[in-house]
Amino acid sequence: MKSVMIVYNQANNERVEYMLDTLGIRGFTQWEDVQGRGNVNGDPHRGTHTWPEMNNAILTVIPDDKVDELLLSVRKLDKRNEEVGIRAFVWDIVASTLDN
Repeated sequence: MKSVMIVYNQANNERVEYMLDTLGIRGFTQWEDVQGRGNVNGDPHRGTHTWPEMNNAILTVIPDDKVDELLLSVRKLDKRNEEVGIRAFVWDIVASTLDN
């Protein structure tokens, strides 16, 4: 299993949710109004008068075989409107069980 965090301009919210639906990725956790700045050439997203835009973030846990397809969809969405911005980050998930 892999965990994928997608951070994106809130203008892409409907597109990101549609992308997940299209790929059959049902479960996720979403954070709204996430502040930040891209590490290469992104403008700050602070929700202020000077930097009014904001980001959202989604975290999903998916099977390994869905990761490449999801990352390809994220790249395609980014290419459609590069100045808006979307990034994905992938982590390995280790499942554990606790005995009560």
